[in-house]
Amino acid sequence: MGLFNTLMSKIFGASSRTAPAPGTSPTSAAPSAATSPSQAPTGTSTPAAQNVDVAVVLDGLAAKNSEKLDWKRSIVDLMKLVGMDSSLAARKELAAELHYTGDSNDSAKMNIWLHQQVLKKLAQNGGKVPADLLD
Repeated sequence: MGLFNTLMSKIFGASSRTAPAPGTSPTSAAPSAATSPSQAPTGTSTPAAQNVDVAVVLDGLAAKNSEKLDWKRSIVDLMKLVGMDSSLAARKELAAELHYTGDSNDSAKMNIWLHQQVLKKLAQNGGKVPADLLD
């Protein structure tokens, strides 16, 4: 999964450069034994699943960004925030990678689906995603 792995690496990698939220401990020292084999990526250069607070990382990146990006509602803004190409062609490629079966020419529906899928997959790979964003 090329584009998704890139996106996940940018978020999970940014967590190691971001200070933990008050009242939390750094997650990079978490033992890798907590990762079940079904969560571990296979055949990729993506970091092993880890406990990364996705909201803290993305909110931190948004605070440093001069552009007002609403990553909680927009796949385009989420991709821009982590420095990825958010063009329609890139989103179609990501949708194909994540097995989107809808009409990729209906970009509004595809974008909503993509945003939901990306957040779910981040959670499945060790990301802590707010429950209200997983519905």
